[in-house]
Amino acid sequence: MVVVKTARELSKMKDACRISAEALRVAGEAVKPGVTTYEIDNIVRSYIEKQGAVPSFLGYGGFPASACISVNNVVIHGIPSKELVLKEGDIVSVDVGAFYGGFHGDNAFTFPCGKISADAQALLDATKESLYEGIKQALAFNRVGDIGNAVQKYVEARSYSVVRDFVGHGVGAKLHEDPSVPNYGTAHRGVRLIPGMTIAIEPMVNQGRCNVRVLDDKWTTVTADGKLSAHFEHTVAITPDGPKIMTLCD
Repeated sequence: MVVVKTARELSKMKDACRISAEALRVAGEAVKPGVTTYEIDNIVRSYIEKQGAVPSFLGYGGFPASACISVNNVVIHGIPSKELVLKEGDIVSVDVGAFYGGFHGDNAFTFPCGKISADAQALLDATKESLYEGIKQALAFNRVGDIGNAVQKYVEARSYSVVRDFVGHGVGAKLHEDPSVPNYGTAHRGVRLIPGMTIAIEPMVNQGRCNVRVLDDKWTTVTADGKLSAHFEHTVAITPDGPKIMTLCD
């Protein structure tokens, strides 16, 4: 069931989204050669808890960390590790959520670690821009398919591929709510977008083919062909005046 929030609920949810965005910002500042993903996760958890919030991902479905940190060919759900030391040229996707005041915020960004290749930077740029192409379609009384179609067209025009096995979602009092928000699809199809809905739009874009596989830890999801993947995400509110990005720092 799709949950429509009141103006008061959206105001409360904005606080959770702000904390999520700020936690993602401090995570990005920590992405440097020689740093472990475990250290970055600790930074995220500490920041969220200092705000009086709770990391949304910690323990969710058994996930053992506060942030999903996915490096290079890891698409999503990378488990932070003391053994995974970042190196120059890596691309590092960090997905962070915070629960505060009864609501979740959810956002992600793929950060360059030092100087990265031109090919890697092009993937990051295309994935980030595809997110904003999707957000442009998050208009009242559009449909979910309009978002996915915009993302897919932008990505495929640049010879990248959109992951099909994982999609965006509603977000609010629960981390995952209806509707599902695929990053592909047909315009004018799917659930209608109603003012007061809040959704996480999150393109996951592969340098090669769209196929992915989940490793034995049941979380870490990698590209099947070993090529790079990027991930960008915002929590967005549907309003009568157009889409409102909720996951922004003050």
